[in-house]
Amino acid sequence: MALDPARYAELFRSESQDQLAAINRALLALESEHESPDSVAEVFRAVHTVKGMSATMGYQAVAEFAHELELLLDRMRSAGGRVTQPVMDALFAAADALERGIAEASESAPRSEDMTQSLSRLSGAFREAVPAAPPPAGPTPAAPAAPAAPAAPAPRGSQVVVAIPDSGTEAHDPFDGPGVIIRIRQAATTVLPGVRAFIMAQKLGAIGTVAVVSPSLEVLQAATEPKAFAVRLVTEATQEQIEAAVRGVGDIESVHVDMLGRARKRAPSPQEEPIVEATSARLRQVKIDLFRLDTMMNIIGELVIARGRLLQLTAGSSDAALDETVQQAAHLVGELQMEITASRMVPVAQVFDRFPRLVRDASRSLQKEIRFEIEGHDIELDRSLLDELAEPVVHLLRNAVDHGLEGPAERVEAGKPAMGRLVLSAVRDRAAVLVRVADDGRGIDRGRVLQRARAAGLVEPGVQELDDSDLLRCIAHPGFSTKDSVTGLSGRGVGIDAVVSKVRALGGALELKTNLGTGTQFTLRLPLTVAIVRALLARAGGEHYAIPLTHVRETVECGPQSVRQVNGRDVLVLRDEVLPLIDIREVVQNSDRGSGLFPVHLGRGRVQLRSRHPPRGAGLSRLDQPRVAAARGRA
Repeated sequence: MALDPARYAELFRSESQDQLAAINRALLALESEHESPDSVAEVFRAVHTVKGMSATMGYQAVAEFAHELELLLDRMRSAGGRVTQPVMDALFAAADALERGIAEASESAPRSEDMTQSLSRLSGAFREAVPAAPPPAGPTPAAPAAPAAPAAPAPRGSQVVVAIPDSGTEAHDPFDGPGVIIRIRQAATTVLPGVRAFIMAQKLGAIGTVAVVSPSLEVLQAATEPKAFAVRLVTEATQEQIEAAVRGVGDIESVHVDMLGRARKRAPSPQEEPIVEATSARLRQVKIDLFRLDTMMNIIGELVIARGRLLQLTAGSSDAALDETVQQAAHLVGELQMEITASRMVPVAQVFDRFPRLVRDASRSLQKEIRFEIEGHDIELDRSLLDELAEPVVHLLRNAVDHGLEGPAERVEAGKPAMGRLVLSAVRDRAAVLVRVADDGRGIDRGRVLQRARAAGLVEPGVQELDDSDLLRCIAHPGFSTKDSVTGLSGRGVGIDAVVSKVRALGGALELKTNLGTGTQFTLRLPLTVAIVRALLARAGGEHYAIPLTHVRETVECGPQSVRQVNGRDVLVLRDEVLPLIDIREVVQNSDRGSGLFPVHLGRGRVQLRSRHPPRGAGLSRLDQPRVAAARGRA
């Protein structure tokens, strides 16, 4: 049985991303704390894990790079050198090189020039920061043994020979036979334990014949948690050679080679260290391809529609048994929908954890001091939404670093702390999630935006002031920018426009609050999931509309007496507040079409029509202040 690397390549990259995230978190902590042995140790552990996984997969270029990086970190940890800024910059560059190496890893891929240069840069930075050790007075003591380098993987096509014990003898002990008995326990932090156990069996098979593996090799290969197991190996290799083959796989807590097993004919006594765990493992978590979850969600969506149709057809039935059965089926469909939806929900931390490094690099490039905080790590979103969330948040964070937050000198002059504050947060709001990017920077200069907007023809000549809604509409216009020059972060006028487009595509809305001199806050209001969306059904003039509940703030019942005229336009007086009254049939320009279901997305400042067969002239219509949209007709 030979290992197929392609089978585990995606799992390797997935697990490696977790380790890369841990490396970046630890490096950011190390940079902020300056002297932190715990952070250095965390980086060391993560690099060591990547090294072991790469060696297991046969990605020698990545394994060797990680090994040399590990040696430099060990030198830094033991020598106690100063964590200088050149050292930190070199460590971040090495982490980037490791990430690119993992993304391009293959068994035949050579070490990249990027890896070589980053190691050279890091080594040079260490030489300046770590004091040289004085020459020893006497004989040079033996250096502590470095972590064993991964042994070369067994040649492709090598076989693991497992002898099948005679099942006809009930008292037969699988360990009763010639050979060496090896007891192995994987470390608690082992990643890809099943793959490592298989590779270990291959390496032992290269120096002898694997007679017995307990638990079985199939059970070990399917394991998702570290295991303790035993092997009977028929070999002439020495104890040192056997231990080297086992430890070469990496992440081994203990290995005991019983050489007496060659001569004895009995199983290990109960007083000896346990070597066998249960042959079956209860798996509490499994990894499922997102395509399968999408398929399940599509099926349950159709089932929900069928449930509604079934309830309609049986509403007038006098058959009590049929009614009870239909109601029970409807309840079960609802429960199934909730469980499938919940299975797709993941914490926003999976995306948010990428951003501290981005803010750190951006602030250093602009020579700004920024304290970046993340709140609401455990808030959950649908996986499909979460994947799309990164792009708009990146734009908003870059915008805050470049446009919003001032430099240290400007902040001190304005009476603020030299270090700016940038907060990324997520909170639940009924059936929606609010993702906020807030800073305590200079705020948006409404006068400057109004001046640029007039020049671009985005506002009427008589407009003298922009509220938050108008301000967002202007800065979100394609190509609009208040920057006089283009930088590596902004100035091209694509940031907020891209955010608005992406958020609307996700069925959400973008809101803005800003005050000159105190800061700016952008809020992304997103539905929990876009797979199945609850909607408010409305009928106007014989036409039917479905409005997603995410965009419905409230519903009110009002009569003709509530309608007033202001400047020739109909308005609705609600709790002493004047709101524009919108005729939905005019908005969607659907006066010449029959009834149909038209999902209408109401965003802040816009109404967007989406239809399988859009009516003639339908498109995107702008509203002045659509805080409440009312449809004339019966709802």
